[in-house]
Amino acid sequence: MITSILLLLAGVILAWFGGSLFVDGAVGMARWARWPVAVIGVTVAAFGTSSPELMVAIQAARDGVPQISLGDVLGSNVVNIALVLALVLSLSGMKAEDPGVWRDWVCALAVPFILAAVLWDGWFSRLDALVLVGLFAAWLTMVVRHARKYRARNKEEVVEAGQASKLKIVLQVVAGLALLMVAAQFVVLGGKGIAQAIGWSPFMVGAVVVAVATGTPELATTVIARLRGQHDVGLGNILGSNVFNALFVASVAGLIHPYAVNLRELMPSLIFGIVTTLMILPGRGGFMGRWRGFVLLGLYAVYVTWELRAA
Repeated sequence: MITSILLLLAGVILAWFGGSLFVDGAVGMARWARWPVAVIGVTVAAFGTSSPELMVAIQAARDGVPQISLGDVLGSNVVNIALVLALVLSLSGMKAEDPGVWRDWVCALAVPFILAAVLWDGWFSRLDALVLVGLFAAWLTMVVRHARKYRARNKEEVVEAGQASKLKIVLQVVAGLALLMVAAQFVVLGGKGIAQAIGWSPFMVGAVVVAVATGTPELATTVIARLRGQHDVGLGNILGSNVFNALFVASVAGLIHPYAVNLRELMPSLIFGIVTTLMILPGRGGFMGRWRGFVLLGLYAVYVTWELRAA
């Protein structure tokens, strides 16, 4: 138990340093490529910080317990908004400046409905997984098109990055991602160790403990992005992570090991996934006030209580 707690603490510390490096590198990459910062947040940052969920999905499927992965995916999507983003919002508001954020918000809202439709028959088949991968590819295509249009409109923009700056950007991104991935491993191992000591079910381990553990990189990246004044990196990271988790990560486990699902177990995560996403609909001018953060934290407390009582 003590070893697991130490692993969690080490993971949190590494995630903070990794998140700091990664945000700086991601913003530099956006400026060099003349892409909207939000696009970097919703793609590179989101995929990088979702690497723990992907690793859990692969390992859980190989071990014959893909339910842990599904619980992790659904739980992580709630954690990303109702805990990670909520903490940032409660400290200070946030403003969505890039118009692409609205598109990604709609996609994130659609995710729980898509999963419910796909899993309604109580079975996660390889065909279901391929459908989700196809939807993920369609979303990613829209994001890339948005980035290209932005670049075309800003062709005359002067890029202030020399060769040395480009190398620095690459090193920051790679080093940041590496630290985040190592941090994720520590956090996942620590979280699973604590959960096993408590004696919870596989799905509960994924939905509550592992979901919080794998959300550490998102927390570090979002907080640091907010401190740097890069609102769209943090918000894009959260929205992109949720789409990536549900449409791609969940599909990986399903492709490796099709399995039966218990709809009653899924319902709390699906319902709270919808409610929490609705809570971050950007207001007039794209601003989201602090009060939303406090409401989301309250919703997260209700979610955890509901999950624990249903266990």
